[in-house]
Amino acid sequence: MGLVFDWSESPETTVILCFHMNTHRTQKQEQEQEEEARHEWDLSLSTVVSSSSSSASDVVGAIEFDPTDNILATAGISRKIRFYGLASLLRNTAGVCGGAGGGVSFVDQVTACEYYICTPAKLSSLRWRPGSCSRVIGSGDYDGVVTEYDLEKRTPVFERDEHGGRRVWSVDYTRHGGAATVGASGSDDGTMQVWDPRCPPEESVGVVRPAGLCRSAVCCVEFDPSGGHAVAVGCADRRGYVYDMRKLVDPALTLQGHTKTVSYVRFLDGGTVVTAGTDGCLKLWSVEDGRVIRTYEGHVNNRNFVGLSVWRNGALFGCGSENNRVFVYDRRWRKPVWVDGFEPVGMTSGSDKRFVSSVCWRQSGVDQCTLVAGGSDGVLQVYVGKRKP
Repeated sequence: MGLVFDWSESPETTVILCFHMNTHRTQKQEQEQEEEARHEWDLSLSTVVSSSSSSASDVVGAIEFDPTDNILATAGISRKIRFYGLASLLRNTAGVCGGAGGGVSFVDQVTACEYYICTPAKLSSLRWRPGSCSRVIGSGDYDGVVTEYDLEKRTPVFERDEHGGRRVWSVDYTRHGGAATVGASGSDDGTMQVWDPRCPPEESVGVVRPAGLCRSAVCCVEFDPSGGHAVAVGCADRRGYVYDMRKLVDPALTLQGHTKTVSYVRFLDGGTVVTAGTDGCLKLWSVEDGRVIRTYEGHVNNRNFVGLSVWRNGALFGCGSENNRVFVYDRRWRKPVWVDGFEPVGMTSGSDKRFVSSVCWRQSGVDQCTLVAGGSDGVLQVYVGKRKP
């Protein structure tokens, strides 16, 4: 027997029934739109880079494309910065993207890596220095030191050690370019140090303690990539902060909503910021008023740093997961639009504890994209995609 509406009931009852019907209709429309978004992109695995000696000591902690988007740098606890030419990693891209032929290429790390630089400590972060013509890359290490390397000489040319030996989690530079570039580093010591590479190591532009006397670790720092004056910070006190570089005394915004450590913060554009937390969710925030626009869930993240990267041209987010999968979210939808698992490669012990530890989008392109993910076993997986017609 069908549902019979008795319109003789009170007006209040009619309003309630209409409200529920409209809500159900809206939810159904959203589900249909989200399902459509899942088929908007054709993403696939292109290349796997691994080594026969891959082990738990090869965790990839950072992946960065250079400003030309043609050179890939990786680093982690192996005490090496490795450099790859993107062209050598995407030999079969045409076949994969075209949907005919192609397949997955399996490449040995020794063959794929063009060269590497040995470092004195385990590395947690990398960032190419703007205005250096891809010649200088900065790193943060487990000993609390920020180092810049000249890639032509393959030697360190700048070093800072103001974090008291406490691990540096993140390094970034302003995007103003030229010699006026300013850098910042976040550390377990609870500070964000702001510095000028042109000045002596003992001189600092500013010191920020987001959590105050609590001294919660600063896990991530990122300047507005559009060249604005904002710098965003993610902290172990479960908050994100946005500062104006012209006034570092107090945060311009406090982003409060995560229930555990804010491990990553990334600008999607000048008006929005994405944060990741070890509470297993991503959040999109309005920089104008600190409002949460949307929360994204699906990946697993309770303990480890699993990476977060945004592709600004496509408004897509990529992150890793503790179930050893790569997740891609569209800014419009709460659930992932694409998920892919890491296949075991040369890992025989502790494989049940493997996880995706770092991700990075190539920023070039509008209708085609490249995402690189690194695992806790040192394996790299390169994904390519294109927007469906």
